[in-house]
Amino acid sequence: MTYYIGNEFNSNDILGEGNPRFFYALRRQDNGADSGTLYFTKIDQISSTDTITLNVAGSSDNNFESFEYGIDFFDGRLAADHSRPYPNLAFDQYRWDGKNCYYYINANGELVVRINQVYTYSQEQIVS
Repeated sequence: MTYYIGNEFNSNDILGEGNPRFFYALRRQDNGADSGTLYFTKIDQISSTDTITLNVAGSSDNNFESFEYGIDFFDGRLAADHSRPYPNLAFDQYRWDGKNCYYYINANGELVVRINQVYTYSQEQIVS
């Protein structure tokens, strides 16, 4: 727990009971030298330094405008051809959760999640 001016701090004090604290987003690089690389972003809403951009620069006609707090999104790729229906949307999928999850790819190439159990990412896994 974090203490602030002598009082115990709880994320429910800021977010409200039952509201998710963490935002997780995933995207796959389509082209260039990093083609096929998965990128994962985790945002802690309690952190004053965590930020995320949902729509990248471009025509607003290509923006994703249905973003809602607490509503998961998994439709960033079309099933038929895996194209992106919202070209400016920075992520193919995103989800909200109250649990602190650590996603990583193990030695077998599998995407694994640890829940409330820290995973230390190597420098090679961190991209700004």
